[in-house]
Amino acid sequence: MAEFSFKAKNLQGRNIQGTVKADSVQEARVKIRAQQLIPLTIVPKKGGASSGGGAEKTQNFGKVNSKELIIFTRQFAVLIGAGVPIVQSIESMAQGAKTPAMLNTLNALARSVGKGKRLAESMEIFPQTFDKMYVNLIRAGEEGGVLDEVLNKLANHMEKSGKLKSKIIGALTYPAVIISVSFLVVTAMLIWVIPSTVEMFTSAGKELPALTQFVLDMSDFVVKYWYIIVPSPVAFFFSVKFYYETPDGKKTMDPWFISTPIFGTLIQKASIARFSRTLATLLSSGVRVNDSLDIASATAGNYVIEQALLKSKESINKGRTLSEPLEQEKHIPRMVSQMISIGEQSGNLDTMLNKIADFFDDEVETAAAALTSIIEPVLMIILGAIIAFLVIAMYLPIFNLGDTIGV
Repeated sequence: MAEFSFKAKNLQGRNIQGTVKADSVQEARVKIRAQQLIPLTIVPKKGGASSGGGAEKTQNFGKVNSKELIIFTRQFAVLIGAGVPIVQSIESMAQGAKTPAMLNTLNALARSVGKGKRLAESMEIFPQTFDKMYVNLIRAGEEGGVLDEVLNKLANHMEKSGKLKSKIIGALTYPAVIISVSFLVVTAMLIWVIPSTVEMFTSAGKELPALTQFVLDMSDFVVKYWYIIVPSPVAFFFSVKFYYETPDGKKTMDPWFISTPIFGTLIQKASIARFSRTLATLLSSGVRVNDSLDIASATAGNYVIEQALLKSKESINKGRTLSEPLEQEKHIPRMVSQMISIGEQSGNLDTMLNKIADFFDDEVETAAAALTSIIEPVLMIILGAIIAFLVIAMYLPIFNLGDTIGV
């Protein structure tokens, strides 16, 4: 039996150090918890052996739907707040799981916690379900003895992040649908409508107007190479998406995205709202500032904003404030850096960050509505102009019908 040194917290939140004899790290955790302590670190004493103390391999039972994860988090908070033990809480919620991915994840999570591992350590095994932010907040909740409060904050954060994402998707979906339909309509006209309409004029053997001939040549080209032209937009979209998901792709494309005249404002405001709420949730839950900035920068959704936050982390490491480097970033509004500065001076940084997030959530909604109202008439005008061009080209020979039929 090996001897382990441990650091833990008691129910009053005080740090406790001690030793315990056990056959493995898992057994040591069980013995420490039996003393009504929350284990923080467990290290084999010099000369001792640790069996089963290595990190477990990650497991992947599939992607869990964000809505189902929010429901799980809410229910978990209620059960923990009511005093139900963690393992029994997870097992109870596993019985109501709606998908195999959630069921398998919760069953494996309950087994891991039942062996004596901390909840945050067990959740790290399932990165497809519990991301870095989720795990860090759970760890902070365990160490501070406020797990139910942290779970409620997590659920609130995920709900608001989901609403923000829906607003952005809604703003971009309508233009994408209009552009796709326009492409299909124009392609269909070039393949089927124009050739049959112009055929009666070409049979007369007369020379067609230059505009009509140009459209007819374009139609012939589309008919000949339709198998390349039709799937090209889809192939282009997925190629760009694949490249964007690489580190070089984000580094190259994000500065361009955030600087575009129409979409740039929406992207900027959404990124600020996302990182502000994430940072506020992490800080208010007791996660260290450096860890909070790492996570918040990764969830910002734009490389430019991410780099601005990482520069702020360097500033904090040098003993400066978070707001100082943000003031120098052109894509961070002056109001944001000023409110962060006020929050730092007053000791209410998390509150100020939540206010920033709420403000920019509303701004995203307004910008999305404005974007839709601007793009709708513009796309309609462009589509109308294209169709009008094709119609004029098709019927231009009619204006010279007398010459065409030899009258």
